[in-house]
Amino acid sequence: MKLVRYGAMGAEKPGMIDNAGLLRDLSEHVPDISGETLSDETIAVLKNLDHSSLPVIEGSPRIGACVGNIGKFLCIGLNYSDHAAETGAEIPKHPILFFKANSAIVGAYDDVVMPRGSTHTDWEVELGVVIGKTAKYVSKEDALDHVAGYCIVNDVSERHFQTQLTGQWTKGKSCDTFGPTGPWLVTRDEIEDVQNLAMSLDVNGKRMQTGNTSTMIFTVSEIIEHLSSLMTLHPGDVITTGTPPGVGMGMKPQPVYLKKGDVMSLTIEGLGQQQQTVNEDA
Repeated sequence: MKLVRYGAMGAEKPGMIDNAGLLRDLSEHVPDISGETLSDETIAVLKNLDHSSLPVIEGSPRIGACVGNIGKFLCIGLNYSDHAAETGAEIPKHPILFFKANSAIVGAYDDVVMPRGSTHTDWEVELGVVIGKTAKYVSKEDALDHVAGYCIVNDVSERHFQTQLTGQWTKGKSCDTFGPTGPWLVTRDEIEDVQNLAMSLDVNGKRMQTGNTSTMIFTVSEIIEHLSSLMTLHPGDVITTGTPPGVGMGMKPQPVYLKKGDVMSLTIEGLGQQQQTVNEDA
């Protein structure tokens, strides 16, 4: 099932994409697509509805982030062996963790707005994992039972802010609009093997990133096991799991960064497509 949130920013309504690709309203059944409605039990109820009887949403409404009221936005860095190689970084012994501010979260088709003074804004297509059941000290064997579903995340990054402003990576990761999430939350039953999903990112129609979740250093299950040993993961928390090679910072002979008017297009197998136009903060 493909769950979606649509409407003006801050006033999104819950919906789903049916088998014919139609957007249908779920407002009569759940208040939102959020931690409170992501349990296996609620998802089963929604899945068993007569989808053909749900109201069809006409036109082309804005598609918001696919999860509302996200609790924690947890990010794993350098988690693809081929991406670590392109940056010259050592393979980490444990998952590298940083946080992205929730104020960075936007919809899959909203503009990405570079902050004032940005000269090194970069792209990163990533698999997002949405927690559906509270996880604490979870084993990797049981980890996926705590997942509601998966989505695309663009972990937009300002590299100068990230590496030169003294401190943690969060400075370059948390700028407003730097977390496009969605368009859909695809429930975990629709993804046969989360460790074998093709992914790509284009800038202005040119392929920049090509990868597959099979080259993750730490699998989704291992990430959940590790994080849940450090903190409780709650329904509605989002974990974004690293990016494959092809980021602007790693381009040869010199890095390439985003500029106003650039268009990013992201895909992950089974999870749909994102597209953002780059703008500048006034």
